[in-house]
Order: sequence, then C-alpha cells, then structure tokens
Amino acid sequence: MKINLALVISIIGAVGLLAFGFTAFQISSERQLLNTELETKTIQESEVFYKAHFSQIGKEDSFHFKDITDSLIAQYRFSGLAVYYNNDSLVALNPAAEPYLKYSTDYIAQALAADSSMGNLMSIHGKKLYEYIRLINKRDLPESAIIFYVDADYISNIVKSIWLRNFIRWFLQALVISVVTLLVVRWGILAPLNRVVEWVKAVRFGNADQLKKRPRINFLEPLYKEISGIAQAMQEAKAIAQEEAQLRTTGEAVWTHERLNEEMKQVLQDKIMVVVSNREPYMHVHAGKEIKCIVPASGMVTAMEPILKACGGLWIASGSGDADRETVDKHDKVQVPPYEGKYTLRRIWLTREQENHYYYGFSNEGLWPLCHIAHTRPIFRKEDWDYYQEVNELYAKAVLEEIKDQEEPFILVQDYHFALLPKLIKDQRPDAKVAIFWHIPWPNPESFGICPWQRELLRGMLGGDLIGFHTQFHCNNFLETVNTSLESRVIWENFSVKIGNHFTLVKPFPISISFTLKDYESDDGPKEDPAELLKQHGLHAQYMGIGVDRLGYTKGLIEKFLAIERFLEKYAGYRGKFTFVQIAAPSRSLLKSYADITSAVENEVNRINWKFKSKNWQPILFLKRHHSHEEIKPYYKSADLCMITSLHDGMNLVAKEFIASRSGNDGVLILSRFAGASQELHGALIINPYDVEQTADSIKEALEMPKLQQGQKMKLMRRVIMGHNVYSWASNILRAMATIQN
Repeated sequence: MKINLALVISIIGAVGLLAFGFTAFQISSERQLLNTELETKTIQESEVFYKAHFSQIGKEDSFHFKDITDSLIAQYRFSGLAVYYNNDSLVALNPAAEPYLKYSTDYIAQALAADSSMGNLMSIHGKKLYEYIRLINKRDLPESAIIFYVDADYISNIVKSIWLRNFIRWFLQALVISVVTLLVVRWGILAPLNRVVEWVKAVRFGNADQLKKRPRINFLEPLYKEISGIAQAMQEAKAIAQEEAQLRTTGEAVWTHERLNEEMKQVLQDKIMVVVSNREPYMHVHAGKEIKCIVPASGMVTAMEPILKACGGLWIASGSGDADRETVDKHDKVQVPPYEGKYTLRRIWLTREQENHYYYGFSNEGLWPLCHIAHTRPIFRKEDWDYYQEVNELYAKAVLEEIKDQEEPFILVQDYHFALLPKLIKDQRPDAKVAIFWHIPWPNPESFGICPWQRELLRGMLGGDLIGFHTQFHCNNFLETVNTSLESRVIWENFSVKIGNHFTLVKPFPISISFTLKDYESDDGPKEDPAELLKQHGLHAQYMGIGVDRLGYTKGLIEKFLAIERFLEKYAGYRGKFTFVQIAAPSRSLLKSYADITSAVENEVNRINWKFKSKNWQPILFLKRHHSHEEIKPYYKSADLCMITSLHDGMNLVAKEFIASRSGNDGVLILSRFAGASQELHGALIINPYDVEQTADSIKEALEMPKLQQGQKMKLMRRVIMGHNVYSWASNILRAMATIQN
C-alpha cells in the first residue's frame, strides 16, 4: 500500500511539475500575443477615430467636443477619451475617463518629451487598462495629445481560464496515468514478482520440483536466472550436507565440486589457475536480433568446465562464435558461465590463414590421424607447421601476459593443438608449474616417427613439468617415442624424462565426467518409452539403441552400421522391432577426409534403411546436427543399449555420460576395446568393432540380457564413475603439479 501511495504521489508530482512548466510557458506566450494584438488594434482604431473626429481641431475650438458622445466612444470600444492641451489642461471627454487622468500625467510627459506617440498597460484599482497617447502635432497645438483608454481585463480572464483548463487537464492526465501505472505494476510486475516469491519460497522449503516450474516471465528472466542460481546453490548446499553425512556414515570419499574447491584452496594457495585450449567452453552466436551463448560439443569442454567452476581462474581459448567479439571487454575477456561468473574466459583471435593451417592443417590433417592410426594418411606441410608454431607463440604471449604479476602460476595446457606451448612458457617463466594433458591416444614410436617435426613436438611437450594421458598404455608409447627420438634419459621407475637438468613426469589420468553420490542416488523421474521418442520421428519400434558421436573417421560409424545390418540379417525376428538412433555432430567439415566420411556414412545409412525398412519403421535413424545435452538425455535414459565403436579413442566420455543417465540401473553398454573407457568400465560388453559378427551378437546379447544382470553391471560401472569422476581427475592432476619442485 505504501508503495502504491508513493507511486501515485510521485506520478502526480511529476506530471504536475511538467504541466506547470508547460502552462507557464504557454501563458507567457499567450499574454505576449494578446498584448501585441491589443496594442496593434488600439493604434489602428485610434488612428481611424482621430482622422474622423480630430483632424480639424484647432486652438479656438479646443474645448468644443459636443460631437464626441459616450455612444460614439463605446462604438469604437474605447473605455474613455481625454485631451491634453498643456500642463494645466487635461480634459476627459467622457465620465469614464475621469478616474484615469491623474495616472496618465507622467506617461503623457514621456510621450511629449520623446515627441512620439506611445502606449502602455496600466493597473488602476485592480482594473487593467491600456492607454494610447496620440500626439496631435499641430503648429497651433504644439504640446497636445489625445489619450485613448481601452479595457485590458479580458487578457487576465483569458490567462486565468488557461490556468484552470490546464489544471483540470493535468489532473485528469495524472489520474489516468496513475491508474494505468498501478494496474501495470500490479498485474505486470507485482503479480509476477509474487509468483517468483512463491517459487523461491517453495524451493527454500525443499521442493526441488519447483525449480523446473519456474514462472515464465520474459522481462524478469535475468532476475529469475540470478534467483535460480541462488535457489540451486541452496539445494546443492543441502544435498552436499546430506552427502557428507552419508559419506561419513559409509566411510566413502567421493569427490565433489565443493571438495575439489576446498582441496584446490590448499593446493593453489591463492595462485592463479590458467587453462589453455583451442576450443572455448562458451561461444556467443547471433540468433536473429539476439545473441545467444551456447556450449560447443566437446569432450574436453565437458571435462574441464566443472573444474574451472570449482577452482575459478582463467581459461584462454580461440574465439569462434560470430558474436564473440561483441561480448568481450577491452581485454578480450568475459565472465562465464552467463549469470554465474565462476571464472574468466579470454579469447584469442586467429586469422583465417592461421585457422586453416594451424587447426585444419597441421593439427587435424597431421597430428590427429597420426595419433589415431585409423587408416587415414596424415598430411604434413611446411606451411602448416609454420602456422602451428606461430599460433603456439601467440598463445604463449597471451599466457605470459596474464601471469606476469603472478607467483608460481599453474598452467594446464589442453591437447595436441599446443604441443610447443609448455616449453615456450617455461623458457620465460621457470617458476610456473606447467602441465599438458593429451586428450587423444599416443601411437607407437614407429608411427609417430612419420612426423617430420617429431623432435620439436617432443621437446615442446617435455618443456613442461607434467604430461598426462588417459591410459598407462599411451604413457608407455610416449616414453618409448622419447627414448628412440631424443637424447634424453627415460626413468621407467617413476615414468619421467630428464633432459639436461629438467625433469618431466609422464602419468596416466583417466578423464571423467561430473558424477557424484548425489547424482548416483538421484532419480530424475521415469524414463520415456522408446516408442514415444521414435514416434516423434514418424517411426515405430519396441527396442531402441543410441549412439552419440562426432562425424569422423575414428568413430567407426560404418563398422557400427554394418554390425546393425548383420544383426538384422542373423536375427530377423528383430526386424520392425529394433531401431538404432545415431546422433552425429558435424565436425571439421572443411577437411576432405571428414567430408568423405560424412558422405560415406550417409550412403551406408540410406543403403541399409532401403534394404530393411517397412511402413513406419527403419533400422537406423540418423540425426546429423549438433544436439545439446538436454536434447540427448532422453535418448540416453530410454535406450535399451548404447553402442560405441571407436576405432581409436583417447577416453570417450559418451560411454560415461550414458552410464550416468541410467538412474534405473538398467540398459547395456556395448564398448569398443579401442576406447580408453574400456579399461575402466568392466561391466560393458567389450567388442572389437572390426569384428562385425561379434558386434552383431553383442547387440542381441544386450537386448536379451536379464534385468537383474543389467542392474548388477550398471551399478558396478556407475560406482566406478562416481569414484573416479572429473573432480577426482582434476585433484590428481593438480596435486601432481603441486608436488613438482622447480
């Protein structure tokens, strides 16, 4: 009520001041106009009257004005007339002029002195008059004048009516504006705010379902996001407290966001944490007239994002969104995630030539196929290598700029795009603790020896303090490559390399996803029936499989589809009942090898579908576009099986994301032995994707596996992921960095 009253008073006051100012200006203009009109009209009438009745006046008949009657004066709308002959002779020509004579003496003297007719406004006993002193200018009457008096009260009346009219108009406007504003505030602001308050209150009292039922209020969206973050934090804090209590009861030590945060406070001791990668965790893109912030598809981003959220710090990456430049500050930085601001993202701007040669050329036509050994010949060009060095130096300059005032900073370099970066940083900042994590496999020494610049790459990596791989097998391959390529000492006892006086540790750190005890025990509702999901695409099937991969030649998509074809040939009873949904994100489509594999995969899908499809059914549903995690999650939850057929893979986090989504402890994972995840997830059906018969039989085994056996295997794998989640990975790698003595 107080707010409403204050709002009404404010509106009335504001409108009143505005109306007063405009009215004052209008009255001033109107008064000036009326005065001018009165003066002009009086002069004109006076001249007409003078010529008609005073043009023949002479001294001998100076006092004979019998023809000047009251009716004649009224006819010309004069209030009064007077004649001035000299100082002793000022004669009123009608009784109404008598009271005005004594007030005119001074003005008459001024007119005579100026030898010019003149007029002026007078106020006599509250009555407004305009007098016009018209000089006679005759030789026999040298100092004489006719004085015309005109009523000017009507001007005041007009002014008063303007004040009154504007006051009424202002009052009505203020009243209407107040009423409309109150209605807008009540219905458009207070009512939505009350719904938000009720929503927050429900969440505060533990009704987590209310978080999904947020009020749909566009203009309050920023406020909602802030409140949503607070509400989510409250729920997380409550869940953490419960989780900690459960952990104390069970004696388990599961890593969480909060535990990592506390651990890193001890490890970092206020030192800055810098992550360097090619791909940025958030990109801004134009969507019509708006700018949207999206998360690009990347296993590296999936893994690193929770760490930066927990530890804070700085992430340096290439800007790739078409609206990225519009969202950074003058230092090319932006706080992310949006509306949370947990850490800082600094964007590096690459030219088209740099991107073509460093990223598409050396990194993805050279190093990627070299390390994956997936039947695609690596291509090495001197120009690509030159740009690769140039971009690594560009990033090194950015890192050194950010850490120039920091003591013993922690630098975590990501992936094969920056093999030269550790040495470039350490050469300038020996006190920095520098690690590089290699997200893809490392081949055997003979394969890596194909690269013309293998020694430069190895020296660049070994310039750092720590090199991490997904598996011990990849570590061994790296150490053997170093042993055969460089003059160095490989210390197998502790898996390190010594060059000169510098030691570099080489250790396995199997990367994972964010999956805690809370996630393990949570049940986010019943899963959707596979038939309902397929129905959205015009298909009908009883069983559903899911695959989520980037479109690339290392993912074994053709091998996967050949296995599905063989499965339907061998087990015809599943025709019309089983559909495999393949979500395929386009990747590096500018490269011929990727364009070729995309075309080959699509042709294979079309061939197999034409071979088996019937009305409302086809064996493969191929969805070729980027999907958000929220879009993929229903397929993860509902599928009877997930199939990963990588021909060579570092880890493959899709396997872990599928397991994390299975809160009902059902479903089966079919996993390639060539994915790093196969060394951890022993509850999966491990296959050789090149063995089409084995993979086809595994599909049948997965679909017919008893629920009890599914539950046992899924629980085992979910506990493995919970015990070795991304927070555990981050803790291990950062603690290993902290133990390094520079």
